[in-house]
Amino acid sequence: MFNKKGSSVEKELQKAESETISAIIDKTMLISGEISFKGKTRIDGTINGDISGEHLILSESGTITGDIKVTSFICHGTIEGNIIANLVTARKGCSIKGRLEAGSLTVEPGARLDGEVKAAGSNSGTGEAKNPQKAQTAPPQKSS
Repeated sequence: MFNKKGSSVEKELQKAESETISAIIDKTMLISGEISFKGKTRIDGTINGDISGEHLILSESGTITGDIKVTSFICHGTIEGNIIANLVTARKGCSIKGRLEAGSLTVEPGARLDGEVKAAGSNSGTGEAKNPQKAQTAPPQKSS
């Protein structure tokens, strides 16, 4: 029932969840510039610049203006920029504005996405939608 890709995504998710946070950007901090890291990092503050690394958590108080390229990304906060990650989880109350490309994407009700979303398929590019549309997380309104 599960293919090899599905099991590798599950393994990456387990690794990301079990790893201890090795760095925290405090909510009182404002950083301008590129950030590169290994391990698991949590951002509570404000970042103006691009981020690359392994496992990234953006907390409710965290804000990023820049592009992200990581293995896994859990978003509780606000980001304006493009995201490339194997695993992306958009939590309730988060706001993502930009292009999002993920091997595995989870969006909780109440998360806000504004931009192009691509769920990566095989290397041939068959996972990309032929007519990309803006993501909508709220259900359509019923007319009376």
